[in-house]
Amino acid sequence: MDATADELAGVVDLFGGLTRAELERALSEAAFRADGQSVDEAALETAIEDALESFALVRHEQTVDGERRSLLVAGPTAFPSVPDHAEDVPHILDVDRRRLDREALGETAREQFTDAVGAAEAAEDEDRIRHLIDVSYDVEAWAPVELAAERERLEAALE
Repeated sequence: MDATADELAGVVDLFGGLTRAELERALSEAAFRADGQSVDEAALETAIEDALESFALVRHEQTVDGERRSLLVAGPTAFPSVPDHAEDVPHILDVDRRRLDREALGETAREQFTDAVGAAEAAEDEDRIRHLIDVSYDVEAWAPVELAAERERLEAALE
């Protein structure tokens, strides 16, 4: 099973957020139910990294069952869609829906966005800079954060 960024977001959105291992288990269940196949771990890792880079997923630290865990959450650029045969995964996995602190999640997205801005500036990657300008509006619509200063930095980097 090769999941798109939106499908990854759709699966994590079923639960509010999932750890990397839980996401893999959810996708494995869906792949097995679809055609008896499994998930290619390398392809999944690449898909997750691509989804994080595009802000379709956000990696967010939160306390879950008394432990600090890194959760993957549907991000500001995602159009979450549940892949075929994954609709029943919440009934199969023993994972309760997680409630997220939207302000803390917004702060996490802002920090990750600021890091991406710095990397794009350092690389002088004009395509990435233009993309991040668009993403800045998505992040602001998705979370209670203000990215005008970062947008100005990006626009200045294009001049």
